[in-house]
Amino acid sequence: MQIIFGVIFHFTGGFASGSFYIPYKKIKGWAWESYWIIGGLFSWLIAPPLAAYLTIPGFGEIIKHTNGAIIGLTYFFGILWGIGGLTYGLGVRYLGVSLGSSIILGMSSVFGALLPSIYYDIYPKAGKDTFTDLISSSWGQLVILGLLVCIAGIFICGKAGIMKEKDLAAQKETQESAEFKIGLGLTVAVISGILSACFAFGIDAGKDMAHEANTLWKVHHSGQGEFLYQNNVTYVVILWGGLTTNFLWCMLLNARNKTFKDYSNKEVPLLSNYIFAALAGITWFLQFFFYGMGESKLGNGASSWILHMAFIILVANVWGLVFKEWTAVRKKTFRTVLLGIVFIIASILIVGYGNSIK
Repeated sequence: MQIIFGVIFHFTGGFASGSFYIPYKKIKGWAWESYWIIGGLFSWLIAPPLAAYLTIPGFGEIIKHTNGAIIGLTYFFGILWGIGGLTYGLGVRYLGVSLGSSIILGMSSVFGALLPSIYYDIYPKAGKDTFTDLISSSWGQLVILGLLVCIAGIFICGKAGIMKEKDLAAQKETQESAEFKIGLGLTVAVISGILSACFAFGIDAGKDMAHEANTLWKVHHSGQGEFLYQNNVTYVVILWGGLTTNFLWCMLLNARNKTFKDYSNKEVPLLSNYIFAALAGITWFLQFFFYGMGESKLGNGASSWILHMAFIILVANVWGLVFKEWTAVRKKTFRTVLLGIVFIIASILIVGYGNSIK
């Protein structure tokens, strides 16, 4: 039953993540940097402490007396993840929801599974799996196989993107074809995929805060299992880092593009723009709210991260079909991207299975 609830929570989080960009499509007359940072304020500044306040009494005290080095490392990974989140928005903008999400999340799955093990080979820590553990065990070899399959899937999706660019170039320009930029899109997608994995590292770095919240909860709820919301206190610190990166970049773009006027431009539907941006931001945060609940049920950070990625890819590609991102291309192009997506999902399942049998 615990596993079933864990999967349900991860699906809900995956649905939120795969859907959060949809409200942004309803915003009119604002530059990308304007609606991105308004949504981000809800994602990274407003929702996290509100969720922690509602679920963890005294969460501020936990943060206050946590070792400064732990806070600093958690915040640092948040900064790196923030760059990944920033480039995620650009990747989806230039590649579309379907292709952009598939490549970015596939890369995130690869690096989220591989980089920590390499780090712990160099700096061993009790209870942490190293790259040596991976290559010398059957479960680890499955993980590596899954990563290779994922790389193949990313390559196939990239090929589909190049084919899509050629298909769109041969047709009358539409808004989609005008924004579709395969070279720039793939570049930011790779950067985003690598750095987005840092959220998982931030959760790991801030585990002391989550463990304290879990311990305090168990004092009053003995015999009721693990605390579903223990990670909410860690999210506050990680997302401070994400806010820092995104706020600085968006303010720079506002200044360079002279788009500060967006926030008060009465020639656009201001109220609906703010509402849709807020909805996107809150929806985005819900992915990790439910991710933390799923991880608490499954008790396996690596498998939880990979399962989370799988559901996001599935949901994002359903939205890609709903918004007809692939209707203007040849059937061969469409079949190619579907093949790439199948490879990526298969790789995530292989890695998840490998982690489950260790």
